[in-house]
Amino acid sequence: MAEPYIHKLFHRKKLDQQNQEGKESMAYINEEVKGSIYVTEQGLTLEKDADKALFVYPWKHYYDWADVYELDTMQIGDIGENLSVLEMDEYAVSLGDTFQLGEAIVQVSQPYLPSWKLARRLQIDDFALQMQQSGRTGWYFRILQAGNIQAEQDMELIDRPYPQWSIAACNEAMHKFKEDLRLADDLLQCDVLGKTWENMLKKRLRGIPLRTKRRLFGPE
Repeated sequence: MAEPYIHKLFHRKKLDQQNQEGKESMAYINEEVKGSIYVTEQGLTLEKDADKALFVYPWKHYYDWADVYELDTMQIGDIGENLSVLEMDEYAVSLGDTFQLGEAIVQVSQPYLPSWKLARRLQIDDFALQMQQSGRTGWYFRILQAGNIQAEQDMELIDRPYPQWSIAACNEAMHKFKEDLRLADDLLQCDVLGKTWENMLKKRLRGIPLRTKRRLFGPE
């Protein structure tokens, strides 16, 4: 089996804009990195959550989206990923997988939760819903050890504590088997699970409704 491979590397850069209400906009550009870049626990996503330091997305999914929406305009990086990867997908990657990536050490923290903000950026109204239902979500890395990383580089798997919890299995537990509270509790026991997913599963176990429609389609 081929080693996981970084095809392209991107760094999000915030745009200084305001929305119609005069509030600061979350708009950004996803700029391709040529050469190496030093990553710390803050990562390259503009997220404040260290569990979301790097957004990883399989390169092959772009072909699937081109077929679904009958378009050829979507380019690698448009989904907002920091790492466009080969030889990795949601079935091959598990929660807690730890990789040597250049000088850095990274760990899978949680799947990406599809959002209306991405759908709006792509100008495809149901993209977040399609992304969630298809399971082509990608995932996040947290940074365990800072260091220089670059594209066209292999990743070496150095630890796999939860092989039973592939990203695909996590997505099914969250989005497909919503009534299976035992499954939710089992996933919650993973000590490497990111805070966003941890909080959502805790709400589910307490019977608190999750605002899924708002996350997928935005405020009404």
